[in-house]
Amino acid sequence: MKQGLETGVNKQEVAYQTIRQRILEGRYGPGHRFIIDELSRELGVSQTPVREAIRRLEAEGLVQYQRYSGVRVAPINPEAYVETLSVLAVLEGYAASAASPHLTKEDLGQLQEMLLEMERALAGMDFMEFGRLNREFHWVTVQRCGNACLLDNIRNLRAKVDAVRRNIFMVIPGRGEESLAEHRRIYELLAAQAAPAEIETFVRRHKLRTVEAFQIWQREGG
Repeated sequence: MKQGLETGVNKQEVAYQTIRQRILEGRYGPGHRFIIDELSRELGVSQTPVREAIRRLEAEGLVQYQRYSGVRVAPINPEAYVETLSVLAVLEGYAASAASPHLTKEDLGQLQEMLLEMERALAGMDFMEFGRLNREFHWVTVQRCGNACLLDNIRNLRAKVDAVRRNIFMVIPGRGEESLAEHRRIYELLAAQAAPAEIETFVRRHKLRTVEAFQIWQREGG
């Protein structure tokens, strides 16, 4: 169905956000080929904003130009995923520790509610929803770190791994349950106003456990 974009809205930005969201949700999987003309008709815009959106997505590593086959969703690169998530572990650990003294009661309440929603998603085997909640949970823990440069770097790195990370709980047995338990512990540390160093260490370790689980899954032929 054609989705017309409202007059006055930055069409390139809306095209970018729409295509990006579809990639992250898995609607456009690795290797999916984009036909600019078809996509522009579907979104109800000219080809120019679509091409600009594609260029931004290429810069983020979500799409790539391939000789003879045009623009496609970037394939999963296991080495790049491990490297990027390892860096995120360091950045998000530090950001969470810096943000911890500034979290509000509303923030903690939001984290509590997300934990309940994550439980329900896991029980219902809704791994895409679990992945979405995982991402939102961590954003709440870092957003008050007071360092705009740090948050920009976290956003950019997340964009590179989200397409894999949102599906990782589906393909790696038991990681969802482990991750939920670790999220509960993160909440406990934040609610108890634990020492920033303790928070930083645990959040970093939590991220690295996902890296380790992915590497084991890869070695076992995942």
